[in-house]
Amino acid sequence: MKAAVLHEVNKPLVIEDVSVPNPGPREVLIRTRVAGLCHSDLHFMEGLYPHPLPAVLGHESAGVVEKVGSDVHYVKPGDHVVTCLSVFCGTCDNCTTGRTVLCTDTTVKMLPGQSNRLSWARSEKLNQFLNLSSFAEQMLVHENAIVKIRKDMPLELAALTSCGVPTGFGSAVKAGEVKPGDTTIVYGIGGVGVNALQGASIAGARYVIAVDPVAFKRESALGFGATHAVATTDEARALALELTWGVGADQAIVTLGVVTEDVVSAAFAAIRKRGTVVLTGLAGPGAKTVNVSGFELALFEKRLQGALFGSSNPFDDIPRILDLYRAGKLKLSELITTRYTLDQVNQGYEDMMAGRNIRGVLIHES
Repeated sequence: MKAAVLHEVNKPLVIEDVSVPNPGPREVLIRTRVAGLCHSDLHFMEGLYPHPLPAVLGHESAGVVEKVGSDVHYVKPGDHVVTCLSVFCGTCDNCTTGRTVLCTDTTVKMLPGQSNRLSWARSEKLNQFLNLSSFAEQMLVHENAIVKIRKDMPLELAALTSCGVPTGFGSAVKAGEVKPGDTTIVYGIGGVGVNALQGASIAGARYVIAVDPVAFKRESALGFGATHAVATTDEARALALELTWGVGADQAIVTLGVVTEDVVSAAFAAIRKRGTVVLTGLAGPGAKTVNVSGFELALFEKRLQGALFGSSNPFDDIPRILDLYRAGKLKLSELITTRYTLDQVNQGYEDMMAGRNIRGVLIHES
C-alpha cells in the first residue's frame, strides 16, 4: 500500500510503499477511505512532541473492515468504522469508570515505538502513530480502536467524528458543562474550536463568542453557532463583560493549535466567579502555559479543567454525534473546506498553516 511517512521533523511527508501483516488476535485490518488533517499531527511533524521516526502519521479517519483476527466479535468484513485516537483495554480503573480515553493498559494502548504492525523494504523500523496511522491506504488496529457505524453514513463525514468533532463538542458540553443561557468564549476556530462552538450552541448557550485573528475563520464561526466573532482576547473579554452586565463568561474554551500562557491568562480573566477555563489545545510537554492568580482562583472559585478528546467516551459519544447530524442539529459537511489525495498531504498542511481550511481531508482513492 501507499503511506505518507515522516522521516525527519520539519521535513515534508514522503509517499512510500508500506506493508501490513494479516490481523492477529483481536486485530482488525481496515481499508482507509478518509483521513482528516488534524493539527495534532502537525505538532509531531514540527517536533513539538517527540515520537520515534520514521512513522506513518494520521489518526482522524474512517474506513471499511477488510479482515478480522481471531477473537474479534465486534466487527466483521464489510462493516464501516470510525477510528479512535485512544485505543482502550476496557478493564483498567479508568475504562471501567467510563474514562476510556485515559486507559492505562500499555499492552493494548501501546506506547510510541512499541507496535510492529508496519513494515517496508528498508532495514529501519517503521513506527505506527497513536496505534492507527491513517495516512495510509490500510490500517491494522486493535478492535478497541474503532467504533462501528451505520453504512448509510458518508465516510468522509464520519471520519470527522474520529477526533475533531467530539473533541470540540465535548470540550463545551462535557468538560465545560455549558448550560442553557450561558455565555461561552472559544479561542481558536480550527477543526476543534468550530465544534466547540457547535457544542455550546446546541447545549443552549445564549452568547457564543468566537476568537480568532484570521478573518475567514471568524466569518466561518458565525455559521457554526457563534453569535459574535472577534479577533483578539481583549475584544473577547470586553464583549463578554458587556453582554453579561459586567459578570463575565461562564466558560472559556481554549482550542488553539499551540496554546500560550497569554491566551490562558486572558481566558481566566474573562470568566465569571465560578466560571471554567477548559484547556483543550496543547503546547510542548515542557511548556508552562498556566500562570494565574491563586488568590483569584481560590476566592472566586474559578476552575481550570483539562480536556482530552473532549472528556468523551468514543463508543457512547460518536454515535450520539452522528445522530445529531442525522437530525439536522449538527453540521458536518460544512466543516470540510478542501479535499486532497494522499500525495497532496503536504499541500493540505500548508493550507492549514495559512489559515485557508477549517478542516481538510484526505480521500484515499484505492
